[in-house]
Amino acid sequence: MPNDCVSYQKSGYFSKLIVDYLEEKSELKALYNRFPTLENFKQQLEEKTKNYPIDYRKALVTALHNQYNGFEISETTKANIALLSNSKTFTITTGHQLNLFTGPLYFLYKIVSVINLCAALKQAYPAHNFVPIYWMATEDHDFEEINYFHFKNVKIKWDRESFGPVGRLSTAGLEEVYEVFGKDLGLGENAAYLKSLFDNSYLKHSNLADATRYLANELFAEKGLVILDGDDISLKQLFIPFVKEELLNQTSFKNVTQTNAALKEYNIQVNPREINLFYIEDNIRERIVFEDNQYKVNNTNLTFSEEEILQLLETNPEQFSPNVILRPLYQEVILPNLCYIGGGGEIAYWLQLKANFEANAITFPILLVRNSVLLTTEKQVQKADKLNLSWQDLFSKQQSLFDKKTQEFSQFNLDFTAQKEHLKKQFEALNHIATETHKSFTGAVKAQEIKQIKGLDNLEKRLLKAEKKIHSEKLERIIQLQNELFPNQSLQERRNNFSEFYLEAGNELLQKILDELHPLEQNFSIITL
Repeated sequence: MPNDCVSYQKSGYFSKLIVDYLEEKSELKALYNRFPTLENFKQQLEEKTKNYPIDYRKALVTALHNQYNGFEISETTKANIALLSNSKTFTITTGHQLNLFTGPLYFLYKIVSVINLCAALKQAYPAHNFVPIYWMATEDHDFEEINYFHFKNVKIKWDRESFGPVGRLSTAGLEEVYEVFGKDLGLGENAAYLKSLFDNSYLKHSNLADATRYLANELFAEKGLVILDGDDISLKQLFIPFVKEELLNQTSFKNVTQTNAALKEYNIQVNPREINLFYIEDNIRERIVFEDNQYKVNNTNLTFSEEEILQLLETNPEQFSPNVILRPLYQEVILPNLCYIGGGGEIAYWLQLKANFEANAITFPILLVRNSVLLTTEKQVQKADKLNLSWQDLFSKQQSLFDKKTQEFSQFNLDFTAQKEHLKKQFEALNHIATETHKSFTGAVKAQEIKQIKGLDNLEKRLLKAEKKIHSEKLERIIQLQNELFPNQSLQERRNNFSEFYLEAGNELLQKILDELHPLEQNFSIITL
C-alpha cells in the first residue's frame, strides 16, 4: 500500500505565501510573532501573561456562563470554562462559519487541531492549562456561503433570505431540509444518529448560533471544547477602546495597507477599508463609512456625527461588528490566546495584520496551519497499491498524473527531451556556420530549427496519445480512483460533509481523526477508515 507522505508544500494545494511561511522564508519573518514550534510557546506564554488583564478573564467566564445557559455540557467543558479564571490558563483558538451541519470536512479538522495542540502543550508545559476554543463566526452575513452541504454528490440546501448576522437567523424552514436529508441517509444505526443530531441541533433551537453551539458541543464536548460567540454585549464592551480608535484614526487601514505593499509579490487575501466596522441589528449588517464629515451606514438612512457615534458605542457596543481585518484583533483582545489555527487562506490574511496588532499594543498570536486530511477506505488503498500509485501521484493534477502513468506503462520512452536537446546543439553549430558564411542564412537556420523541434513535439504528443489508447483501461481506473478521493479535482476536505463518512464508519470516524492528527506536523494525514 502507498506509504509515502505528502507535505503541504508539495501538495499543490497551498499558495506561494503559505509555502514560504511554512519554509520560514526570511522575507516573511516580520509578518509573524513566532513560528509554531513547542519551544516557541514558552515566550508566547510569557508575553501573553503580561498583556492580558485579569478583569478580562472574569468578563470572559461570565459571558461563557451566560452563553451556555440552557445547554447541557460535559464536566470537561465546565472545568475548562472555570479554568479560564486562572492566570495560568490560556486558549488555543480556531474560528469557522456557521455552515449547515458543519459544511465541509475541514470544520472537524480545525477543531481537532485545536484540541490536540492543547494536549501537546499541557504535556510540554504542565504548570499551565490550555483550553480549546471554537469561535463561531456568528456576525458574518454571507449566508450563501453557509446554507448548504454536500452529501454523496447531492447539494442539500436551505433556501431562504438573510440580511443580518447569520448567528441571529431563525432556524425556521429547516424542517424541509431535515426531510430531504433524512431520506438520503436511509436506514441503520448511524443514519438514525445523524438524523437525531440534525433534529436536535436545528429543529430544537431557534437560531443558527444556538443550533451550531449544540452541534459542535455534541461532537466534541468530551474533549472539553469551549464554544464562544463574539456577538455578545459584555465582550464588545471590552473592545470599545479599539472600536473608538478605528472610528477616529483608521489605524488598521494605515497599517494593513503598508503591510500589503510589502506583500506585493504575493496574492493579497484581503484589502482594508478606511473603517473596518459594520453596523448590525437583527436584519442589518452594513458597512460604516465616513463621508461629508459624518458617519453613515451603507444602504440605510442612518447617519451620525462623531459625538453621536461615540455615544452609541458607549451605550450599544453590540451594534458595532468588526470585519475580517478587525475581527482577529477583537478575538485576541478578549481571549488569553496563544495560537490561532486556520486554513491556508485564513493564515494568509492573518499575515497581513501584525503591524495593526503592534499599533494597538496587543500580542500577535502564533499562527498554525490546521491539519489537512484525506479519508480513504481499505478498498481504495488496495486499488492504489494494485495500480502502483503513491499518495503524491494521487495529489497530482489529473493531466500530469495521466501523462506520467502513461509513460510508466509504455515500453517506449515517450519523452523526447534528449532528442530535442541534441537537435538544439546541432543547430547551434549550424547557426555558427551560417553566421560565418552570411548573416542572411541565420533566419533560415532558425526557422528550420523551430520546424524540427515542433515536429518532435508533435511526434511526442501522437505517441503519447496512442499509448493512452493502449493502456486506457488501467488509466481509466486511476482517474476513477483519483475522482473518488478528490471530488471535482479538488480536496475532499473542502467539499464532502462528515455525515457521508460517519454513515459508514460511525464513531470510528472522529476517534481516528483525534488519534491520528498531529497539529505541528506539516503533512497531509492519510486516514483509512
